[in-house]
Amino acid sequence: MKLKIHEIAQVVGAKNDISQLKDSLINNIEFDSRLIKEGDLFLPLKGNRDGHDFIPIAFQNGALATFSEKEVDYPHILVSDTLLAFQELAKYYLEKMTVSVIAVTGSNGKTTTKDMIATVLESTYKTYKTQGNYNNEIGLPYTILHMPDTTEKLVLEMGQDHLGDIHLLSQIAKPDISVVTLIGEAHLAFFGSRDKIAEGKLQIVDGMKDNGLLIVPNDPLIKPFIPNNQEIIFFGEETPLTVHHLKEYKDYLTFSLDFIDGDIYLPVTGKYNATNAMIAAYVAKRLGVLQENIKSSLKNLVLTKNRTQWKKAKNGADILSDIYNANPTAMHLILETFSSLPNQKNGKKIAVLADMKELGEASKKMHEAIITSLNPDQIDVVYFYGEDIYPLYQLAKEKFSTEKLAFFKKDNTVDDISQLIKRLQDIIEPQDQILFKGSNSMNLEKVVDRI
Repeated sequence: MKLKIHEIAQVVGAKNDISQLKDSLINNIEFDSRLIKEGDLFLPLKGNRDGHDFIPIAFQNGALATFSEKEVDYPHILVSDTLLAFQELAKYYLEKMTVSVIAVTGSNGKTTTKDMIATVLESTYKTYKTQGNYNNEIGLPYTILHMPDTTEKLVLEMGQDHLGDIHLLSQIAKPDISVVTLIGEAHLAFFGSRDKIAEGKLQIVDGMKDNGLLIVPNDPLIKPFIPNNQEIIFFGEETPLTVHHLKEYKDYLTFSLDFIDGDIYLPVTGKYNATNAMIAAYVAKRLGVLQENIKSSLKNLVLTKNRTQWKKAKNGADILSDIYNANPTAMHLILETFSSLPNQKNGKKIAVLADMKELGEASKKMHEAIITSLNPDQIDVVYFYGEDIYPLYQLAKEKFSTEKLAFFKKDNTVDDISQLIKRLQDIIEPQDQILFKGSNSMNLEKVVDRI
């Protein structure tokens, strides 16, 4: 990291005399004292525990100095707000390193699209990306301040729980290119309507440099929030940027694009992933990546864990795990993909669906709407797990025979996940295919791991 202690103190407006601090180059910045190594700067944040309580441990582990909101008996940079100082430092560091920033947000597909963009850019540029789910007011500056010194392209994922979240992230990152993958229903409980979700997502432009590139879906909800100082590219139906000749197979896709010669092979399922790959290919093309590199990178794509991932059960059955998160759009899409797969010889198709969280007052209605994607001619068995999903189970009983359905309740006093696991272990045969889909908080990974 190309930052020195005195430089950092100046950027964040240190309130104490730092002249006594040795002006050393720091190695890293960490907010977890357990991760501190020799020569690092410690960042105490206030959460369930006050990070200031761990300053002594940070220095035991080799910290060079610490941020602090109060005077402490260790080398420190005194600030009013450690998180704000962290964010200001990240903003400064991006400007100092002159890195091109590609920002990605959306109600669904943002992590996959981020991974795809980074994968394709890596064929040509020194590229770094958001690691895991570090896409919030702490994770984004952390990503910036942990990028390698040689980074040329930085791909940042931006998440939102409330209106204003992405405004802050955009102001820190100042993207050159911004992508909105989808305006869905994620976090509807906090926003109230898809219009508000669209408004929040389009705040990605708030920190963009003039004449940047904004790539957005052809969705009427977006139109009122489109800026007039950026180049706008719409994608989807009835636009020049769309997927052609899509063919879906069990664990890969092929399709074509107007701006790439020949077919593209993508080693993941789900036609929505063809759209995500199209966005990645277009960003790369605009940044000068050769089309042979684009096609090769997508062909060898490796996605973040639990996003539309095929696994093997202990008895050999095929598991389609898509359990990182869930909203109605994502649920419909994965069920559409799973339904279109041919059955293995004498095998069943089993869907295990869990609650979609943070849908607010619309939760019951949106869970019930999933019934349109459940067809007994295409899916043999459906198991429901949770509490919010119960109304969907009730509707499904009108379409499926009783022995093809089961509901496993989860609430504060009863948790039938062990019964769900046992039932699956009893019925799964080697030739079966099983889909798992639900919000991350439903812990379906425990079920996947057991079977």
